[in-house]
Amino acid sequence: MAPKLSHHIISQALFLLIIQSLFVNSESYSRSLQLFERAQKGYTFKGLNHVKQYLEAFGYYYSNNDANFTDHFDSLLESALKAYQQYYRLEVTGKINSDIMKKMSTPRCGVRDVFNGSNDGFKFRMVANYSFFNGMPRWNKRQLTYKLRSSAYVISDRQLRPIIARAFGKWAGVSNFTFREAWVFNPSDIVVGFHRRFHWDNYPFDGPGNVLAHAFAPEDGRLHYDADENWSTNNLTRLDQIDVESISIHEIGHILGLGHSRDPNAIMYPYYRPGTIKRNLGQDDIDGIRALYFGQ
Repeated sequence: MAPKLSHHIISQALFLLIIQSLFVNSESYSRSLQLFERAQKGYTFKGLNHVKQYLEAFGYYYSNNDANFTDHFDSLLESALKAYQQYYRLEVTGKINSDIMKKMSTPRCGVRDVFNGSNDGFKFRMVANYSFFNGMPRWNKRQLTYKLRSSAYVISDRQLRPIIARAFGKWAGVSNFTFREAWVFNPSDIVVGFHRRFHWDNYPFDGPGNVLAHAFAPEDGRLHYDADENWSTNNLTRLDQIDVESISIHEIGHILGLGHSRDPNAIMYPYYRPGTIKRNLGQDDIDGIRALYFGQ
């Protein structure tokens, strides 16, 4: 049984609220940066509640009390900022600066980074860059089927089919998994498709930018792309485009049970720079999938 979805994927249109309200253009970004760089622990600064929500969504800010999600710069926020900075190998200050704001405003996968369920994130230690979902859920079989099923038209199945086959092939080449497309009317283990905004999984997309796609841990099998992104199926992408194949390989990693990696060269690194083509698994990706399945 798949773990609770709320523990894996940023819920609602949180990115739309957080990022667009703070970084809608370069002028507002500059104003927000100037404001937040003055933020000090123990004081109140407008907009800090959005930063807390962002950090909570990805596993860094942990609080059972909704009253903590205010504009007050508390100890929990300082600890969360340190954990986030440590995870992404930024200077660990516990304060908001240009590095952390640039990172937060970069498009990324909607699956969270940290699953430790603790606000003591600054003390976590990782023996490798790769990670797993809570409980290390796995598939109990190695021959998986998939199908294409979208609620929004973006790319024809004829165009998408070879892209998805290549993406699955990357993981098949370093594991003992095989993947086969199921006949349209047959059930399948994995369902891949484009969707817009609310799409019946309780995790609506947020429009262009921010969250690009999300997928669910084994053995759920759902992989969703945000239909409002500017997707590319070519071997050359413009600076404002998102490469479908690159994102597909990343999300299939989640389908198989991998969490995010801290290694910027890994496919499972959560952030994605538009215009980038990243279609080869890194050693960290290979080590992660083999540790999850061959290390049983």
